[in-house]
Amino acid sequence: MDNIAFRPATELARLIRNRRISSRELLEIYLARIDRFDKQINAVVTLDAEAARRQALRADEMQARGEVLGPLHGVPVTIKDGFETAGLRTTSGAPIYKDHIPRDNAAAVQRYVDAGAVIMGKTNVPLFCADSQSFNALFGTTNNPWDLTRTPGGSSGGAVAALAAGLAGLELGSDIAGSIRLPAAWAGVYGHKPTYGIVPFRGHIPPPPGILSEADLSVAGPLGRSAGDLKIALKILAGPEGLQSVGWKLALPPPRAKRLKDYRVAAWLDDAAMPVDREVADRLRETVAALRKAGVRVDDAARPAMPTSEALRTFQQLLTPIIATGFPKQVMEAFKQIAQAKDDGSDLARFARDALLSHREWLGANAKRHSHRRIWADFFRDYDILLCPAGSVTAIEHNTAGTQMDRRITVNGQSQPYGLLIAWAGIFTYVYLPVTCVPVGRTSGNLPVGMQIVGPYLEDRTTIDFAERLAREIGGFAPPPGY
Repeated sequence: MDNIAFRPATELARLIRNRRISSRELLEIYLARIDRFDKQINAVVTLDAEAARRQALRADEMQARGEVLGPLHGVPVTIKDGFETAGLRTTSGAPIYKDHIPRDNAAAVQRYVDAGAVIMGKTNVPLFCADSQSFNALFGTTNNPWDLTRTPGGSSGGAVAALAAGLAGLELGSDIAGSIRLPAAWAGVYGHKPTYGIVPFRGHIPPPPGILSEADLSVAGPLGRSAGDLKIALKILAGPEGLQSVGWKLALPPPRAKRLKDYRVAAWLDDAAMPVDREVADRLRETVAALRKAGVRVDDAARPAMPTSEALRTFQQLLTPIIATGFPKQVMEAFKQIAQAKDDGSDLARFARDALLSHREWLGANAKRHSHRRIWADFFRDYDILLCPAGSVTAIEHNTAGTQMDRRITVNGQSQPYGLLIAWAGIFTYVYLPVTCVPVGRTSGNLPVGMQIVGPYLEDRTTIDFAERLAREIGGFAPPPGY
């Protein structure tokens, strides 16, 4: 079967069920590809082939008896190294966790296992999953299969590189500021950031191992090579866990439309506060043109009734204290000195003040967040879907020098702050909206371009359904050359 390694996970599971291929045979294909290709990509940083072989053998033995664990029965997967995996090293890219081998799976990982997935290994992340590039002192730098001189993004960079290069059948990512969406866009794969709170986050690092409280903003979600993979994976992952499951049930609404042309679509493709590179914008406009050709009515003037700057500022105030939680005491003392000095308008001064936000100030930002959620609810009374860039640029060249506040990117020939990379993702993160990221073509330099499909709160099935229908018009995942 030609190119079986690039088939969607749903198709791989079907081939196993129909006994066209065994789980063990499929696993060996992926292990051979990891051995062949991953030396140049550095996506899979921890691999336990023998444990995976035992899992695959068990899946095949069950299959022979007519027993099926679930929709991922026998499908080999990798897991982002931010999620704890039982008996398999989990580091979150941090030297202090270089020997951390959890006893239990993270809640989301366990749901993949219960659905029949075969876990092969772990994929690379930045230190504590906190960068738009995936590199760390333990495992080094992950390269983008489309161009090895560029990053696949972060923090789910190893995950998307593995998917794009055909090294795994499915992945599990996490997202607090675009960590599923930006990498998916830069590697040309599919990713879904669920509505906040519907997929359990317990067992992710950060926070430190053993913490049971749910962090604000952070979500776990699937990464795959088709919208159909996201649909099945979300069904597996979503639902209450632990104490909540005693009385809570999750019933996500069905997609808002049954045909592509029945969706009410808005398009927000550029913004002065979040400039978009011309080639990215061109691919997005071509996607809108394809939708119109298919009979979809697209309003490219519709916007939420709030200033973009206000949305970005609220996101920053809610995100920064979470990031700063794990900073050493001496760093926080330095931030106090910066915050007490005269405000020079720099990104560092803003970050320092936000890192030290008082609870009273946080409550003000949270109140602003909920007023913005009401604005989005009003917006989605008139529209079912909002189309946006996944980011301002395509995959950037490796740039790991200095701090994130020192780094710059180039948009349309102009130098811009590195923080712009997460802006288009962040304005939907803090208001808890579901977002599906899809590939929509490539630039003249053959780099993938991704688009966010944003939907109403708790209407994840709408964004994934739209993504699936869009692929029938413009195509979906394509492997990078040479793999």
